Amino acid sequence: MKEVIAVVRMNMMNRTKAALNEAGIDAFFAHEAQGRGKGFVSANVLEGAESGYEEAAAVLGEKGKLYPKRMLTIVVPDEQVDEVVEVITTANKTGKPGDGKIFVLPLGDAVRVRTGEKGKKSIS
Repeated sequence: MKEVIAVVRMNMMNRTKAALNEAGIDAFFAHEAQGRGKGFVSANVLEGAESGYEEAAAVLGEKGKLYPKRMLTIVVPDEQVDEVVEVITTANKTGKPGDGKIFVLPLGDAVRVRTGEKGKKSIS
């Protein structure tokens, strides 16, 4: 089993949810999150700030700002990981900074509280 954690833009959540459902992946958690990447700065913003535009300078001053995101947590069998990653990537890729990140972690075990089922049975 693996845990797939995806951080995506807020406005891409409905598209991501629909894509996961269409792929037969119905069980996941979605959390509100805040974060930021390494801080890509557009050349246009730098030029604007150097030219004295206050709006551009204000954007540069937001370097430490955290942006609203959605964090998805999906637990799947090992053989389904590539599909989940592909579905999330396809639904969220715009080619611009901020498209998101996907992390895949090993998962030791899972237990369904209601029945006591463990392992793959608990997530199917």
